[in-house]
Amino acid sequence: MKFSALALDYDGTIAGSGGIDPAVRAAIADARQHGIVVVLVTGRRLPDLRRAAGNLSCFDVVVAENGAVLEFPSSGRHVQLAHAPNETVLAEFARRRIDVVVGESVVEADATLAVPILDVIRRLEQPLILAFNRSRLMILPQAVAKSTGLRQALRALRVSIHNAVGIGDAENDHDLLDACEVGVAVEWGSPALRAVADEIIRGTGPAAVADYITRIVGQPRLSAAQMGRRRLFLGHQLDGQPVSLAVRGRTMIVAGEPGTGKSWLAGLLCEQLILQGYCVCILDPEGDYRSLEALPSVIVLGGDDPPPSPRDLEQALRYSDVSVIVDLSKVAHQEKIEYLSSLLPMLIQLRRRTGLPHKILLDEAHYFLGTGKAHLLDPELAGYILVTYRVSALDPSIRATSDAVVMVTRETTGQEAEALCEMCRAGRVLAPAPEIFRDLQATEAALLPGSEEAHGEVRRFQLAPRLTGHVRHRTKYLDMPIRHSQAFVFTQDGGSGPRAHTLRAFMGLLAALPAEALRGHLVRHDFSTWIEEVFRDRSLAAHVLDLEERAETFGVQNATDAIAQAIRARYDVTDDTNV
Repeated sequence: MKFSALALDYDGTIAGSGGIDPAVRAAIADARQHGIVVVLVTGRRLPDLRRAAGNLSCFDVVVAENGAVLEFPSSGRHVQLAHAPNETVLAEFARRRIDVVVGESVVEADATLAVPILDVIRRLEQPLILAFNRSRLMILPQAVAKSTGLRQALRALRVSIHNAVGIGDAENDHDLLDACEVGVAVEWGSPALRAVADEIIRGTGPAAVADYITRIVGQPRLSAAQMGRRRLFLGHQLDGQPVSLAVRGRTMIVAGEPGTGKSWLAGLLCEQLILQGYCVCILDPEGDYRSLEALPSVIVLGGDDPPPSPRDLEQALRYSDVSVIVDLSKVAHQEKIEYLSSLLPMLIQLRRRTGLPHKILLDEAHYFLGTGKAHLLDPELAGYILVTYRVSALDPSIRATSDAVVMVTRETTGQEAEALCEMCRAGRVLAPAPEIFRDLQATEAALLPGSEEAHGEVRRFQLAPRLTGHVRHRTKYLDMPIRHSQAFVFTQDGGSGPRAHTLRAFMGLLAALPAEALRGHLVRHDFSTWIEEVFRDRSLAAHVLDLEERAETFGVQNATDAIAQAIRARYDVTDDTNV
């Protein structure tokens, strides 16, 4: 992910007793010159902060009172995010002579007064929390924290917290570091905070923070070594061990032959990214990912409408919490190639400028990223999910990407299995035996060695369930020919009859053949077995099995008509498809 925002704690992090360190001010100015949004996130009240820090115009926004108040220095815009302190509580503090300082939302006190303050809150049954910051105590409304204020501030500036680095030093910075994509603690601060930070700034004071800011401003993307707290759950190994991936800026490749669950696995990744608040752009040549629209903040462009222009897509991706599916299922193949050849470079420029989208998924990637097409991707920012049944057809430089995560569903083609093995060897890890790919079942996938999560071996796992359903290719599987040995052979009285090499041909023969030629197949459950074993469509196979088992009750003709109708419904076949 691109580095787009910097969230800084004040006391002890960038400031000492004399205010903001001059070196830090210079580093902040340099960061803003590079387009980085800089946010001050502090527990202090604004009047107190202005007295201590002076001019706050070096920041794009100030989050004060531990997340309860926002101020935008350039415009003077002031926003109170939480309600004012409760007058009944303040009156009780005064009655008990508990010395407090009152802000717009926060109430401050000495930390040694925590016990009597907590007693007041409990007796008055108030929805308040206590937050400690060294020798001070803050009393705040529930659900107010540095992270909540930062999220609101960045949202107003259309910047994602997933592009943010947060730096802090004390107890009240835990949620700040946790919310940012990279959380950094200073060496001279709280040991407990250092223990959970992604990175530690070595040194003795704010000048070290200035050096750190200067260094990361020159990086095009957040370092993968800094990231790893957020995970994508893939499933379980046979021994029950969970398999997951760290969300980092790496490119992922999902390979495997048609009908083996590639799009299911890719959709599983997208679901979790979207639910964790990442912005995902899904380039969907066959309409496989439309069901993800059921998730919050997901929109679909294209489909029955013309595909969006690059400008329209750029407009849709302005918001950090919106994901977009570009459905190209109604576009001719050559037009898809031309369209994506213009769209992918636009996305490179957009991500360089805004950091969005965080991830780009491209299905059927072999059609668009063949030899000589690697320039359509940005290897420096990376963050692609490439789905393909012909990994050998990808540009060699894409296959040679050293930090790519490679996952495979079932693969029986020798050329493709060898290409996958070669990718492992290019990453200087031991290549697996090709038999591993052939043995994968319909609900399984394998994580290949090369990524740290694979631990140097092939990790075979059962795919996790998805929250949303999977939309199979609308007509691709109807017309996709299968091998001669996999064709459905209609038999009668022990003799071989016509063969169906596609689902469309199968449906046509169901309608044309006499009942006696179909009865035996229904009794033996041949139709459901073929659909499950060849097309790996367990949902449709289960439906067909139910119809086969009921065939004796409502007749062969009705059963086969119902099977054909089930296929039509599953693959969204309309009356004008000439089935």
